[in-house]
Amino acid sequence: MNILVTGGAGYIGSHTCVALLAAGHSVIIADNLRNSKRETVAKIMQIAVKEVAFYEIDVTDSRAVDEIFMNYKIDGVIHFAGLKAVGESIEMPLDYYYNNIVSTLVLAKACQKFNVNKFVFSSSATVYGDNTVPFVETMDLLPTTNPYGETKSMSERILTDTAKANPSFSVSILRYFNPVGAHESGLIGEAPNGVPNNLMPYVTQVAKRKLEKLRIFGNDYPTVDGTGVRDYIHVVDLAEGHVAALGNLINGVHTYNLGTGKGTSVLELIKAFDQANNIKIPYEISDRRPGDIASCYADASKAKNELGWEARLNIYDMCRDAWRFEKNHK
Repeated sequence: MNILVTGGAGYIGSHTCVALLAAGHSVIIADNLRNSKRETVAKIMQIAVKEVAFYEIDVTDSRAVDEIFMNYKIDGVIHFAGLKAVGESIEMPLDYYYNNIVSTLVLAKACQKFNVNKFVFSSSATVYGDNTVPFVETMDLLPTTNPYGETKSMSERILTDTAKANPSFSVSILRYFNPVGAHESGLIGEAPNGVPNNLMPYVTQVAKRKLEKLRIFGNDYPTVDGTGVRDYIHVVDLAEGHVAALGNLINGVHTYNLGTGKGTSVLELIKAFDQANNIKIPYEISDRRPGDIASCYADASKAKNELGWEARLNIYDMCRDAWRFEKNHK
C-alpha cells in the first residue's frame, strides 16, 4: 500500500517508516521539520534500502495536503504530526490546540475527499488522565492535566465521529506510553531540537556530557521510590505495532494500548542505563513538574489478542540502543 506518514521524519515516525518499508509498503512522508531533521529521511532510505517520497509541508495546510493526495493514490494514513511535550503544552496551549487538532481535521477531510478509508492515529496514554493503573482501553477518559492530552482526546473524538458518519472509514487509535531507544543501526533515534523534554534523550545527553546532570521532577510520589513511574516501550516495538494496526484495520474505530504492561520508575531507569552501558548518571531532585501524574502503565492485552502484537525488547535494550544512537549522533 501507499502510506502517507505525517511527521514521518520525527522520532516515532521515522522508525515506523522503516518498519512499513520492511513490510513491503511504499511511504510518502509529510513533515514540517519543526522537531525533526531532513537528513533523517536519507537515513530511513539507507536503513531500508528503498526510496521514500518527502514533502516539507505543514499538515495544517489543507492545500499542501490535498496536493499529496492528488499526486499519489494514498491507501492509508498514519498521523504522527503533532506537538508532544506536556510541559510545553501548558506554556503554549494555543500552539498545541491549533497544530494538533487542525492537522487531524485537515487529514480527515482529505481522506473523505479522496476516498481513503484507512487511518492510524498516534494518540497517547495522557488521555487517561490520573486514572487507576493499569490503563485499559475501556476506561472512561478523565479530564487530562495538560493541553497536550486534551488535543489527543479531541482528535480521537473527531476521528470517532467521522467514522460514525462514514461507515467505510476504518480508524485505529493507538494510545502509547513512553517510547525510548533507537534503531539498532544507530542511524535514527530521538534527537530533539534544544534541551530535551523527554527523559531518555536527557539521560543520554548527560552521559555524553552535553548536559551537566539530570533533573528528576519530584521524589515524593506514591510510587516504589517516590519518582514517577512510566511504561517505557522500545520505539522499534512501537513502530511494529503501527504496522500491525494498519494490517488489521476493519470498519469502525478500534483503540489499542501499545506498551509493555510494566511500570519503571525514573530511578530504576537510571540504574538500568548504568547497568546496560556502565555509565553513572549524575542527577538532582527538583520540584514536581506541572501536568505530571505519579504512575502510568498499560494493560496491553487487547493489542496482543486482536493485533498479534506485543513488546519484545526490555528496558536494557532500550538503554543500550538509545546510548548507541547518542554516541553516533552529531
